Amino acid sequence: MKVERLKGIESLKVASLNDLARFAASMVALGQPVYVIHFQDGGKHIYGVFAVYHDYYDLYGIPLFYYYESDSELDGRYILVKAEEPKETIQISNGTRPGWLTVPIINLKEKPVFIDLA
Repeated sequence: MKVERLKGIESLKVASLNDLARFAASMVALGQPVYVIHFQDGGKHIYGVFAVYHDYYDLYGIPLFYYYESDSELDGRYILVKAEEPKETIQISNGTRPGWLTVPIINLKEKPVFIDLA
């Protein structure tokens, strides 16, 4: 049986903002430039991160969009993450802080046409 070829970007909804922040922070910690995009779609606020799942069988990679959906806009321009024993702390802020992993939030005027959240 042949598997249908993937086209475009695959959207994956995460369970919480903390999950999205943790994922983005893990990429920042590896030295990759990471940002969270924000746009509105159907009255909801969508926050997401692009990633690539490399070398999936014979494909070069699958483009992925991990996103979190909220009823309201986050009050800040950065997601700050500090993961130290015994807890993980995630904050939304208008600035950065020393010792925290910082992920900027980039506001888009509209939803990109290549993202399908259905």
